[in-house]
Amino acid sequence: MTPPSRRSIRRPPPGARRVLGAVLVALASLGGCGGGSNPLGNPPDVWNPPGTGGRDLSYAYFQRCIFPVLLAELPINQNGQLSTNTCAGGGCHDNTTGTGGALRVIRSATPFDLNDGANTNTLIRASDMYKNFYSAQGVTVPGDPLQSRLLAKPLLLNMLHGGGLIFDSEDDPNAKLIRYWIDHPVPRDQNEFSEAAYAMFDPADPTTGSCRTE
Repeated sequence: MTPPSRRSIRRPPPGARRVLGAVLVALASLGGCGGGSNPLGNPPDVWNPPGTGGRDLSYAYFQRCIFPVLLAELPINQNGQLSTNTCAGGGCHDNTTGTGGALRVIRSATPFDLNDGANTNTLIRASDMYKNFYSAQGVTVPGDPLQSRLLAKPLLLNMLHGGGLIFDSEDDPNAKLIRYWIDHPVPRDQNEFSEAAYAMFDPADPTTGSCRTE
């Protein structure tokens, strides 16, 4: 006679085992939703739609108006806990110690005098400042600020941000700078160094002009 303990153990038929395996795989994949182990990441189903027309954003405006925002001490609201930090801080978006997703910032990058003809496009593109520009532009949808992670994440607009709420509203002065930059791509047939973008400064000088936001 088979002992009761042996009688109570039943192996599922092969077909049932295959179904069970598929269910376990599906459950494992669901566990990856919500940003994985990176607290500053987005869920896998949150993405930026591609920009239309392949237009670039202005390097000049980034260097003078956006890069300082990435270095500035900004207020942070992390689930009601208030503090300050920089976007380029360690553990955030610092190029070497950051954990904050795609955006990477080299804090020591040096701005160029864009009125100096010796600073050619080739020279600038090999620089740390250009790496910052390229990284920041990579988390935008040129012409569509609110679909761009660079603005939507610090505003917590339907996106996760491990760094918490940075801008209370779109009227925050720094948010307005980012929005203006994204909303004003250079002309379709010109590159990121287009002098047409100098109209984004008042006066229209990328070295001395103030940053327009409207």
